[in-house]
Amino acid sequence: MPIADVRARVPDEVEIEEHDGSAWLGIVFFRVRALRARGALPVPGISSFLQLNVRTYVRGPDGLPGVWFFSIDASNRLAALGVRRIYHVPAFHARMALEPAGGWYEAECVRVGEPGRVFSGRYRATGESFHAEPGSLEWFLTERYRLFAADARAEIHHDRWLLSPTEAEIELASIAPFALSGAPHCHCAFRQDALIWPPEPIAS
Repeated sequence: MPIADVRARVPDEVEIEEHDGSAWLGIVFFRVRALRARGALPVPGISSFLQLNVRTYVRGPDGLPGVWFFSIDASNRLAALGVRRIYHVPAFHARMALEPAGGWYEAECVRVGEPGRVFSGRYRATGESFHAEPGSLEWFLTERYRLFAADARAEIHHDRWLLSPTEAEIELASIAPFALSGAPHCHCAFRQDALIWPPEPIAS
């Protein structure tokens, strides 16, 4: 993505990061399982759901890398509301599906109440799993431990991503705030456990 396009949508408090001379837009589709507060059990009905986030890659005022969320869509309405209220992220309820079909996984997301905000595509792993090398594009996109949105930030802890090279076919991606072109650069992961801390002011 041209950095000027991304800069216009991200506050000046965070720096847009580039890799190979370009800003990057990530569309990440996954299933949340057993979401819970520390020391508590998962709450039936809101602890497992599908989620799609649209993000770019930034550094905060302290120079540490993170991700900036343009939007988060969730298949559970209460989960979307909770994310919006707690983390100040533009979060939305969506009709979503992620299903195996003939060796592929088919992914669909249609935002409720916003006609035209859609993601539709399919993907399949094509090779053996690996850990990204420092300095690679894969490292740049995945090894990040902080989220930014609106006036808040939050720490995230997780193990290094175990990635698989992936073939993807994208039919629609109007869920993104920019028109996209060119072939997608894709990877998938079969599982990633993560811890997320409560939000703090973005400029502290």
